[in-house]
Amino acid sequence: MTQTITLYVDGACRGNPGLGGWGAYVITETEEHKLCGGVPQTTNNRMELTAAIEGIKFCPTDAKLIIWTDSNYVKQGITEWIHGWKKKNWKDVKNPDLWKLLDATCQGRDIEWNWIKGHAGHPGNEMADQLANQGADQTLRAMKNPSSKAEKPLEETVILDKKKVEKDWLLDDPFGFDFMESDVQDDSEALENLEQEMIQPEGMNEEVEVQNEVIESVAPDLSKIEHPYIVITPRTKQVHGPRQLILDTETTGFYFQDTDRIIEVGAIEMVNRKLTGSSIHIYINPKKPVGDSENIHGISDAFLQDKPVYAEIADVLFEYLKGAEIIAHNASFDMNFLDMEFKRAGFVALSEVCKVTDTLAMAKSKHPGQKNSLNALVRRYEIPQRDRTFHGALLDAEILSDVYLAMTGGQVSFDMDTLTASEQQEAQTARLSVQVELSVILPSEQELEAHETWVKEFEEKHGTACLFTK
Repeated sequence: MTQTITLYVDGACRGNPGLGGWGAYVITETEEHKLCGGVPQTTNNRMELTAAIEGIKFCPTDAKLIIWTDSNYVKQGITEWIHGWKKKNWKDVKNPDLWKLLDATCQGRDIEWNWIKGHAGHPGNEMADQLANQGADQTLRAMKNPSSKAEKPLEETVILDKKKVEKDWLLDDPFGFDFMESDVQDDSEALENLEQEMIQPEGMNEEVEVQNEVIESVAPDLSKIEHPYIVITPRTKQVHGPRQLILDTETTGFYFQDTDRIIEVGAIEMVNRKLTGSSIHIYINPKKPVGDSENIHGISDAFLQDKPVYAEIADVLFEYLKGAEIIAHNASFDMNFLDMEFKRAGFVALSEVCKVTDTLAMAKSKHPGQKNSLNALVRRYEIPQRDRTFHGALLDAEILSDVYLAMTGGQVSFDMDTLTASEQQEAQTARLSVQVELSVILPSEQELEAHETWVKEFEEKHGTACLFTK
C-alpha cells in the first residue's frame, strides 16, 4: 500500500538578496527527517523553491506527498502560474532554473499542495522555519572558515514509535476545531523534544550565543519595564537582521504646528520580512480636547483622562523606535507629529535616528492614478478584512504590515517574485518623491481658431474679459 508523507518546507533570507537557507521537515508513519542547507547570496523566493525541491527529491517516487508551504509564490506558481509560463516558453519568468527543476521533480508524483500561514504556531511550519535558519547558520560558518571543509546539508532521521504517532491536525481537522489548549501544550512539548534531538554541528552553540548577542543589541528587551500604560510584547521568534517597525499614530487633528497632539502610538516589529511577535502600544493624554477627531478614532476625552502625558512615556518609546526603519502610510504625517512630540520632551527628532519608508509614496508609484488609501490597498491585494469602524493605531499597523509585504512581493503576495536590485533602488527613490511624466498634447490650428471664437462670444455676451484670454 502506498505510504503518505507530509512535508513542511520553508526558506529564509537575511537580506533580500542575502545569506539564505532552506529547510524541509519530512514526516512519514514511522520516521521524521530534517533537511536543511543554504546559499551565501540568494533570495527568499529561491530558498522557498529549493526547500520544496529538496524535500520532494528526498521522498520515494511512489509515495503520496502532502506539502505545506507558507509561500503563496510557490503554491500558486506550481499549481496555477506554471501552465502559462510553459506556454510562453518561460519568457520573463524569474528563477526559471528552479521552476523547471521543481516541475521536473514533481513529474509522475502524487502531490497535494497546501498553503499554511507562516509563524502562526503550527509545529510543522515552525520546525521548517528553524531548519531554514539553521541552513543559513551552517552556510555562514562555512563562509567564515573558507579553509575548512564545506559542510554538507544537514540530514537527520528520527525513528518514531508507530503506535504513538498522532495524525497531524491539519490533515484531519482542516478548520482547527479540535486544536484545543491541551493539544497546543502537548505539541509544544513534542517540539521542544525534537529541537533537543536536532544534530548540532561543532561550534553551533557558540554561534547561537553570538546571534543572541546581536539580537540583544539590535532589539533591546523592554518587556521588563513596568509601566501601567505601556504595552510592550517581547519577540516570540529568533530572527536576524535589521529591524523594521510598521507604525501608526492617532492624533487630535491634522496640524502638528497648530497644537494638535498624539493620543495613540502603535508599532509592530518585522525582521527579514517576518513578524517577530514584538509590538508596542501606548495611549497618551494630549492635555486638550480630541474634538471632532473622535469620529475617526473613537477615542474620547474621558478615556484619555487618566493616561500619561507624552513626556512620561517618551524615553521608553524612543528607546523602542530608535535605529529601526519606520514604515508608515503617509509617513510624513506620523513623523512630523513624532518629531514634534519628542523635541518637546527634550529628545532629538525621531527622523534623525530612524530611516523612514512611506507606503503611500510606494503605492502611488506602483499604482499611479488609482486610489491608494489603506482601505483601497486592502481591497486591491485581497488582504483579509478587519473591522475598521474606528481607526486604531495598532490595528492599522497590523493591516499595513500585510499591505507592505504584498506590495513588495512578500509571502502573502501574489507577485511573481521579489524586486530586483534595480527595482529596489527605484522603489527607494520613489519613497522620497513620486514623479510622473505626463504626455503633452498640443492643439491643432482648427482647435485654436475654435477657441478664439468661443472666447470672443463669451466676452460679447457677458461684457467682461474671459478667464481664458491670452
